[in-house]
Amino acid sequence: MHKLLTEKHLITTIILLALLLAGLPFAAPRLNAQTGDDPTLNHAGIPAVNPPPEPPAEPPFGLPFASPPGPDTWLLGQSYGNTVGAFVQRNIFYRAGQGLHFGLDFSAPCGTEIIAIGDGVVSEIDSRHGSWPHNLTIDHPNGYSSFYGHLLEAPTISLGRRVKQGEVVALSGDSFGTCHSAPHLHLEIRNNFHNRAYNPVPLINADWDNLALVGSFGRGYERDLTDPRRWQTLQDQPDVTFGGLMLNNYEFPWPPDVGGRQ
Repeated sequence: MHKLLTEKHLITTIILLALLLAGLPFAAPRLNAQTGDDPTLNHAGIPAVNPPPEPPAEPPFGLPFASPPGPDTWLLGQSYGNTVGAFVQRNIFYRAGQGLHFGLDFSAPCGTEIIAIGDGVVSEIDSRHGSWPHNLTIDHPNGYSSFYGHLLEAPTISLGRRVKQGEVVALSGDSFGTCHSAPHLHLEIRNNFHNRAYNPVPLINADWDNLALVGSFGRGYERDLTDPRRWQTLQDQPDVTFGGLMLNNYEFPWPPDVGGRQ
């Protein structure tokens, strides 16, 4: 009997582990390495350039919604960077992003129209960058690319199509696919090669001070008590190199890392 129970326990453990590993690709980012011999093309075959070393003085992009923010339209949910939520799960969902939340989350009802934040070319639809169930990538000529995740359905626009800023390109969905668990848009700004993410706040023309006042389902930023003022504002957040070393494996974190979630 003991042997039988042991075997059943082993089988159950294997099944649970398999399910966990199968689910991780939907939540975590996947890095598509650049392929080919032409350094001017990214892995999608789209002409690519590097963005400027510093954010432009004037933000080049707009918000991903045509409607104004509000309780019936959309609100800022989780900011980019060293958020408490990302820190707690830094070794699970955010390991590939150096432990940081590498985009902005906007809470919005399923089916909310998403607009392009700038002129560009559709380079990827339902890529392997994560943000289940559907996603979209637009490459912009200034070296940046915008990534729209947790979409309700696969966008109907075709690969290679040129889009204009403000054009409807997708519909918002739910990261759990239920439209009531966590309906929101995950928005990233990457480079044209899609292997680096930038803080969208200096790059998007918006009233960030007011947007940050309401609607957050996060709990602010994690602190390193050896340098408690570092990475504590919307603007003061580091870039992310996908696959790089962890940035926030703090020895003295605050809030404390209760439970570990290692």
